[in-house]
Amino acid sequence: MKPVTSLSASAPSVVLATARISPGLGVISTKVILFVLLVPCLMRSQVVTSFEGLDAAGIQRPLHDVDPNGAVGTKQYLEWVNVSYQAYDKVTFAPVWATPQLGTTPFQKNGVQDCLNVGGDGIITFDRLALRWVIAERSTVTSNNINSYFYCVAISNTDDLSSSTLAWHTYEFALNPVVGNNSKGNAYWPDWPRFGTWSDAYYVSFDLNDINRSYLQVGVVVCALDRTQMLIGGTPNLMQCFSDPSPIPTQGSLYFKHSLIPADFNGSTPPPAGRHEYLVSIQNPPNDGRTTTSNSINLWDLHVDWVTPANSTFSTSVLAVDPYTPGCYTAKAPAATTCVPESTTSTTHVRIDSVGDRLMPALDYRNFGSYESFLVSHAVLTGVTGSQTGIRWYELRGSSTPAIFQSGTVNPDTRLFRFMPSITQDHTGHAAVGYNVSSGSTHPGIRASWWNLNAAYAPRELVLFKGLGDEENSPRWGDYSSMTLDPVDGCTFWYVTQYFGQNQTGGQVNWNTRIGKFKAWGCR
Repeated sequence: MKPVTSLSASAPSVVLATARISPGLGVISTKVILFVLLVPCLMRSQVVTSFEGLDAAGIQRPLHDVDPNGAVGTKQYLEWVNVSYQAYDKVTFAPVWATPQLGTTPFQKNGVQDCLNVGGDGIITFDRLALRWVIAERSTVTSNNINSYFYCVAISNTDDLSSSTLAWHTYEFALNPVVGNNSKGNAYWPDWPRFGTWSDAYYVSFDLNDINRSYLQVGVVVCALDRTQMLIGGTPNLMQCFSDPSPIPTQGSLYFKHSLIPADFNGSTPPPAGRHEYLVSIQNPPNDGRTTTSNSINLWDLHVDWVTPANSTFSTSVLAVDPYTPGCYTAKAPAATTCVPESTTSTTHVRIDSVGDRLMPALDYRNFGSYESFLVSHAVLTGVTGSQTGIRWYELRGSSTPAIFQSGTVNPDTRLFRFMPSITQDHTGHAAVGYNVSSGSTHPGIRASWWNLNAAYAPRELVLFKGLGDEENSPRWGDYSSMTLDPVDGCTFWYVTQYFGQNQTGGQVNWNTRIGKFKAWGCR
């Protein structure tokens, strides 16, 4: 086991950043930010602890596509990489199992044959309402050169992954009937599945990619899974699915509001009874070869009725936001989002994919009683010349259809690229977003920023771990990361993402992951 690292972060230097705090307050001046950063209550050190997660050397057949994510539960932290998982004790950080578990393990034990070829994009969730672990992943079964796709979900019977009685309820959901077919009769590839926990269902979204047209994104599908029956090992109702466009075209065009992020419950107070599930997605600029900015994101409203499925509904609306250019976006190649430099870029010419063409998980939901809050983030172009990437975040509020309440951009310098974010908040209203950083003179590393959503001061950035090497043989990076909140104390943020312990060159696959934790000041 590699050593645990604890850092003590002292008071921050002046951060020249602006944030839009609410539609009515406009932009905070740099002078105000400087004052708040230097007030005595913020002149304290802060402890950041991190430990080594899953590394390529420790799993079978590692790929460049890492997919790091995880969640913190009552007793352990559970991490996923493509295509294995491992749990760690929250106090000692010791691994629960002697070796990482293959993502197929729960399904293999239960004889679920259609879930034995996991194709990545696995998701780890801790269902806070039921105190149960959820592993969700996509599987592909090929017969006579025809692909059949399944979504596979495993739910634990306990919150303790070290228990001798640990077992999993396992389910498979056939996707071919709902993802549609292209003009050649091949099912669309259900890519980049995102998973959310809500009171009435588990929700999962898929991008629809045409395998015969260079995996062109042509639409989305969202499905509701019968959480109530799945938690008890029962027989779930048929999943309810909706698409956009509807019906799904056989010759679709490039889709600009893809990669829907379902709201995922956080906290101890559930959503009000009957509360609809909401999802968000980016609105990429039009593919006209000229436009590089957008001024909206998309809000999706899904109401599921398990008793009378015909009453279930799915609709979309547009939310106006401050103008942005998606991270690494170019007008002539809108699907290409690779621009993040590394310290060896000048010699290897390899830049990292920021995956800036979409909002990043999760859409964090918390019910404070007096208001309901949703948080989401993504990478955008920043800097004087628009040559950096920074982290844009949005908070939505509302007891009916949520609306933009405030937003801001984390971009505290003119040197580092920030990308691959994930955001959540604690029970006192502190938001925390984790992300990778890199530049032409900096190995890709791991940082996070936190701030209070109800107070007007700039985000405070923390170094979680400094990178030690570059990715010199591939632009693929992570695909996403994961920031979650400890359900026991309601204060401790846990974040996992990718880094390199040494340069990755030639045919090597030697990435690392790191799990860090910290608290915002004042949270008890």
